[in-house]
Amino acid sequence: MKQKIWKWASLLPLSLVLLLSGCSENMLVMRPKGPVAKTQYDLILWSIGFMLLIIVVVFVLFTVVLIRYREKPGMENYEPEEEGNTLLEIVWTAIPILIVTALAIPTVKATFALEKPTKEKVEPITIHVTAANWKWIFSYPDQNIETVNYVNIPVDVPVKFKLTSVGPMNSFWVPQLGGQKYAMDGMETELFLEADEPGSYMGRSANFSGEGFTHMEFEVVAQTQKEFNKWVKEAQSTAPKLSETKYETILKPGLVGRMTFSNTHLEWIDHSKQNSHHAGEADEQARLCNPLEGNGIVVE
Repeated sequence: MKQKIWKWASLLPLSLVLLLSGCSENMLVMRPKGPVAKTQYDLILWSIGFMLLIIVVVFVLFTVVLIRYREKPGMENYEPEEEGNTLLEIVWTAIPILIVTALAIPTVKATFALEKPTKEKVEPITIHVTAANWKWIFSYPDQNIETVNYVNIPVDVPVKFKLTSVGPMNSFWVPQLGGQKYAMDGMETELFLEADEPGSYMGRSANFSGEGFTHMEFEVVAQTQKEFNKWVKEAQSTAPKLSETKYETILKPGLVGRMTFSNTHLEWIDHSKQNSHHAGEADEQARLCNPLEGNGIVVE
């Protein structure tokens, strides 16, 4: 009976590996497409590998103790020594310290390294990101372009995203390009990302912000420098102008489609410098947090 239990127990780790392997197609974090994401990917693998090593050692020692010191026929009574063992106490205190140190050092180094542009000799492009209920607004101050729910970036060029929010706090996340960072009302945070190959990458909010949160997604389109320059010229010459009235409409709670404008809302307001775009907005944002108010989702 015991042999059967051990046999099935030994198959448990293998079954977990096989089960998790079926999720690999949807784990975008494990398919990095930029230097920031690759650094974080390496850190994830190091942490997982190190923790698996610890688990293996613990289970091996656990098995050895069970087999070697199990009760046997004719075994004399064992009187435990309760005065303590200085060497053992030092060992089991030192081991957790070493484990935490081994995990903390690469994590801290990577965290500080990723707060700077990925390339020192390449001038980063600056894009202001404004999170609203429930859409993402991207402003290119140097190109004088604004987009909604999609953002175009050049390949192999660092991008400095300057994040803020109108109302609820949100989390800006592009899994294949790097980790998330919070966007907060009346504040500005910075996130450096970079794509090392052309493609379309899904981005979304990783922080609950109301009933439309599920659909608060955007697309990052990484293009060659030539394609990006062409898109900039087309947007500047063909996209309509953004008016304050139109911008107020976009900010209303609800879902909207993709939009492109040949100017930015930064001409008249910067949400990172004040708490909201309207004095009366606080009341509306408070209502959004109460499901009993029954706010609807408007699709344009």
